[in-house]
Amino acid sequence: MRKKHKTYMVIAAVASLSLLLAACTNAATGKMDHSQMDMGDEKISAENIKKSSASLVKTPQVLSGNKINLSASEGELDVGNGTTIPVYTFNNSIPGPQIRVKEGEQVSITLTNKLPVPTTIHWHGLPVPNAMDGIPGVTQNAIQPGETFTYSFTASTPGTYWYHSHQDAVNQLDKGLYGSFVVEEASDSYDRDFTLMLDEWASSGTASMDGMNMSEMDGMDMSNTESSGAEEAAHDMSMYDLYTINGKMGTATQTLKVKKGEKVRLRLINAGFLTHEMHLHGHDFRVVALDGQSLNEPTALKDQLISIAPGERYDIEFVADNPGEWLLEEHGDDPKVEGMRVKIAYEEEGGTANDAENSSTMLPTFDMTSYGKAGKKELTPYQFYDVRYTMELGTKEQDGETVYTLNGKTYPDTENIAVKKGDKVLVRMVNNSATDDHPMHLHGHFFQVLSKNGTDLTGSRVLKDTINLKPGEEVIVAFIADNPGNWMFHCHDLHHASAGMMTEVTYSDFKSTFVNDPKAGNKPE
Repeated sequence: MRKKHKTYMVIAAVASLSLLLAACTNAATGKMDHSQMDMGDEKISAENIKKSSASLVKTPQVLSGNKINLSASEGELDVGNGTTIPVYTFNNSIPGPQIRVKEGEQVSITLTNKLPVPTTIHWHGLPVPNAMDGIPGVTQNAIQPGETFTYSFTASTPGTYWYHSHQDAVNQLDKGLYGSFVVEEASDSYDRDFTLMLDEWASSGTASMDGMNMSEMDGMDMSNTESSGAEEAAHDMSMYDLYTINGKMGTATQTLKVKKGEKVRLRLINAGFLTHEMHLHGHDFRVVALDGQSLNEPTALKDQLISIAPGERYDIEFVADNPGEWLLEEHGDDPKVEGMRVKIAYEEEGGTANDAENSSTMLPTFDMTSYGKAGKKELTPYQFYDVRYTMELGTKEQDGETVYTLNGKTYPDTENIAVKKGDKVLVRMVNNSATDDHPMHLHGHFFQVLSKNGTDLTGSRVLKDTINLKPGEEVIVAFIADNPGNWMFHCHDLHHASAGMMTEVTYSDFKSTFVNDPKAGNKPE
């Protein structure tokens, strides 16, 4: 079983997965070297096929070009410590294949659904046409088992993105249905370019659910049962006891190989439901992009934590100028964080990882509000806005369940943000929850972060599509309504979204051609 939902599974069988490493850039030719990805498929014996209808997950690939094929299917993942987990996969790998395209490239991606349940794909952060956003019941009907759907769009904006199911996503994303998506900028110049997807899993096959007698579940086979509402869960995140990078834990992760003098890019993507604080040992680094969007003149940092909330992406860059073996790892004293680490090793050197800062050492956390150099900013806190919207985020008990609210209401009863094309829109978000973080994600747009906790940003312009609010925090963001459609705006702890913390940005001058099929089983979260 994965996190807090009604899908009850028994940890099963044997699986093997080689860690996804994003392609390495060859500085001399400017071409991508995918040799680190070419590790071959796992061999599946006839005996294993008889034992389980789910395949053993295999090595992820890098897919590029104008036409790409994906298939969603069941599988089994070995996280590297002997624990195997039943999962959902794209192309039978965890993470799914990295899709890597050029800026401005037109792509068509066809998904074949081999799962026993409906599914879709959402292109997280990518500004795609509304009909391609992958939201069941809003932009398309969920793709039924055995059916296909083709997503077509232009990859217009370079950056680090990812894709995942948006059908009953609290469960399907949770079970591994995700992959990375990189839009290469023509001016990119890196010797090594690695993508690392962070996630957390539950080794336990049971969980305490509000209003449910677990003893009544004995003997029931619910391996293919979708949750009828994760809102009934207690959202006890402590059951996450396996932390992984690209589906592997700790020493099972594959070492990132570098050479002295190389410029290295690390694309960090949080595909889980918990925030992870990452520490790069032994090197100065720069944060070059947030949610795929470049920062202006980023400065060198050292021994600072990068706090990555669910749905966020951080691109960091460093020069390999300190030979040896070093760790990129989650910082903290909890034994679970030991799973979220990867070794960086110089090809010319040997030995064990250098002993840098102990994980119990207090380190500062990267602060985006004053980082980089201020330049021209499209939007400011004090200009005229066509639309102003306040979003009070809250947690409460309702009818014996924990729900997560926007302005006291739960989706679909939340008030939409009504705009028309060209509007300048300001959104003030306040987290009134006592203990819950809320990483808020806007579909179809980038918003500019104007202020945090009453203080205006003074560094680089910060464009994002996902921003985390800790209890008591206030953030003001703004965006230009330049992508007509009906767009979700929700918490990316999908337990919270599925329990009510969602709304929509709706364009009054947009007419959707989508027709909802009541038989499709559409679940937008």
